[in-house]
Amino acid sequence: MRLELDEIGQTVGGHVHLHPMSLVLAPAAVTVLLGATLAGKTSLMRIMAGLDAPTQGRLVADGRDVTGVPVRERGVAMVYQQFINYPSMTVFDNIASPLRLAKAADVAQRVRALAARLHIDHLLDRLPAQLSGGQQQRVALARALAKGAPLILLDEPLVNLDYKLREELREELGLLFADGGATIVYATTEPGEALLMGGHTAVLSEGRLLQYGPTVDVFLRPASIDVARAFSDPPMNLVPGHAEGGTIRVSPTIAFDAPVHVAGDVTVGIRASHLDVVARPGSVALPAVVDLAEMSGSDTFLYARTELGEIVAQFTGVRRFEIGQPIALHVPSYALHVFGADGRLIEAPEAGG
Repeated sequence: MRLELDEIGQTVGGHVHLHPMSLVLAPAAVTVLLGATLAGKTSLMRIMAGLDAPTQGRLVADGRDVTGVPVRERGVAMVYQQFINYPSMTVFDNIASPLRLAKAADVAQRVRALAARLHIDHLLDRLPAQLSGGQQQRVALARALAKGAPLILLDEPLVNLDYKLREELREELGLLFADGGATIVYATTEPGEALLMGGHTAVLSEGRLLQYGPTVDVFLRPASIDVARAFSDPPMNLVPGHAEGGTIRVSPTIAFDAPVHVAGDVTVGIRASHLDVVARPGSVALPAVVDLAEMSGSDTFLYARTELGEIVAQFTGVRRFEIGQPIALHVPSYALHVFGADGRLIEAPEAGG
């Protein structure tokens, strides 16, 4: 499905939920809606689904104006944060329900094929209450996929699962969606989830569309400081500086080679993963004192005090640091994001840098 949002906006009770935005979703691909809580993701999804009508603008599906057309008249399937399954039906019957409504052929074969893809084929005779949270969400996903809708909306479907289940399902969903021909819209607050899903990403903040494009492009070249903040986990380190004569000075003792010709006040963005404790050619050292080091998944996150303020660094694997330990964090000049006084991106690292 080719879904086009033409100056869609929504105001409820005098409060703006969505500022006017235009967006054409990549058809037969995944589009991630990325933003913090109250960014407007659910409001936008409900309009896409036909559950709510916009207060301005048009929604066009495959060339047809569907603004205000109710959800039952749309080819849409939606999966919510909660595990919404029919409690009195077995897993088999839950998945089969949209196929039976559509009077589809080969119901049993299609149910078993979907269940196998989602690794729940051994649970087909059970009731939802007999399943774990992850299994229940797989059933909800299978039922949505069984509907065969050209547009599938997933509103933070993994948020209520524990860490291990989220990691497991994230990887599976990326592969699952790559095999289908539906247009997928996936809402999340987590940048890492957006990167795993791939496809395209729309970054939202306070009801505004900040940037839309291929996920990797948006991550590598955030159009503004606001996008960089939204699409970084851990947060991008942002440091005020002044550019002049081919250098960007961020303190009386620390300066970087400017990656482009720029003059005036700037903000320097440094991703946590670009910092290292090993000096490399062209890198600049930041004297620091360790405040905290913690493990998350397979990475170590270091929080350190510097003359530029608190800096966060991310290292692959287990690294040991002592609280109060003096260290030097090294930043290669090629790894800088540079934002102008207006907050817009001036320059970003080359891909792979």
